[in-house]
Amino acid sequence: MTSRFTELVVDCHDPERLAAFWCEVLDFKVIDRSEGKVEIGSWVPTVEDVRARQMPPTLVFIQVPEGRTVKNRLHLDVSPIDGSTADEVTRLLGLGATKTDVGQGSDRNWVVMADPEGNEFDVLRTLAPQT
Repeated sequence: MTSRFTELVVDCHDPERLAAFWCEVLDFKVIDRSEGKVEIGSWVPTVEDVRARQMPPTLVFIQVPEGRTVKNRLHLDVSPIDGSTADEVTRLLGLGATKTDVGQGSDRNWVVMADPEGNEFDVLRTLAPQT
């Protein structure tokens, strides 16, 4: 008996806004929405696909009334695939992200950022082909 990691759920005030932000960041599409909930992913999951193999999880944004009050205990890491880390940070700032300090110090090879609702995530080293 086993389980699959199928969704990562993010509590938020505005699921549509955060889903749109993360769709731009990750090149995902909205795959489901209902009252107070938006699910995005790089593929449309089916029960058969999930049972057959581990697939990338989707992100689900759920509307909740309370705000975030402490540093995230779980966060996403993203790696640019077609440009430098610095270029990706600039792009994400343009989408509404902010740089943030969670005590990481300045001698790091990643950049800590926050999405439009303040959820931290890291931009790691680039995976773009080196020319």
